Amino acid sequence: MEIGIYLILAALALVVLWIFFYLVPLGLWFQCILTGVRVSLIQLILMRWRKVPPSIIVNALINSKKAGLDLSPDQLEAHYLAGGHVQKVVNALISADKANIPLDFKAATAIDLAGRDVFEAVQMSVNPKVIDTPPVTSVAKDGIQLITKARVTVRANIKRLVGGAGEETVLARVGEGIVSSIGSSASHKEVLENPDRISKLVLAKGLDAGTAFEILSIDIADIDIGKNIGAVLQMDQANADKNIAQAKAEERRAMAVALEQEMKAKAQEARAKVIEAEVQIPLAIAEAFRQGNLGIMDYYRIKNIEADTNMRESISKTGNTPSADSTKK
Repeated sequence: MEIGIYLILAALALVVLWIFFYLVPLGLWFQCILTGVRVSLIQLILMRWRKVPPSIIVNALINSKKAGLDLSPDQLEAHYLAGGHVQKVVNALISADKANIPLDFKAATAIDLAGRDVFEAVQMSVNPKVIDTPPVTSVAKDGIQLITKARVTVRANIKRLVGGAGEETVLARVGEGIVSSIGSSASHKEVLENPDRISKLVLAKGLDAGTAFEILSIDIADIDIGKNIGAVLQMDQANADKNIAQAKAEERRAMAVALEQEMKAKAQEARAKVIEAEVQIPLAIAEAFRQGNLGIMDYYRIKNIEADTNMRESISKTGNTPSADSTKK
């Protein structure tokens, strides 16, 4: 029974010791004393209560102290509580100090809280970055298409990192400058002969204004000849003109067909009137007989003339010409 009580007491003692050493980081405190960092034991305990890892703050203070920077624990703790990356900020300050780049703690924390990697930005200020542009398609005045690839060497501008535009804006502006420069060239041969002319014109436009970078150089890496856009446009225009002409011709043909149909309708109407008039002839002859204006011999002469006319029409259709005798008969 006594052994069980001793075991429970030993376990409780271990738990208490663990809680004590967790809340009271004696090891970090001794480390601060040995490295000359001014952090009291009470501050380390309060960091635990404020849910700030003391090891992060102490390590950052030691690094800054050895690098000759004067940072306070309250500054680092406040930046950590704001959601920043303490170690990256300290590393950036150390790198900037060694490279003689003006960067203070306030600016570094602002860059970090803005979502940018401040340490990478300092490294880019020391070692410029090369950005390859995607293929830029443009057309010279002679209608020849050119596909250009460029390499843009940029350096981070620490002062404009907060609120400055990113790489996408730089690439878009460079592409726009290339298109404008090639488009103003009289011939694609001029561009191929002097590709550095493009980079000079583009670089002179100040494309890095309002961005987080400083453009050091723009180099044309490759220029390929594409399609003859002028010829393609002329062919398209010719096809369009042909289609318009065909449409107008079809319109005229339709109007001619409509006019022909109208004339046929009028001719049918005229024939109908003729037939209607012919129907009135027998009635008129009968009326002339009744009134005594027409005799029987006159009637027979009319019939003979009609028969002779029918005979001539039938002979002309068969291609035979009537003889003189038959005509006399």
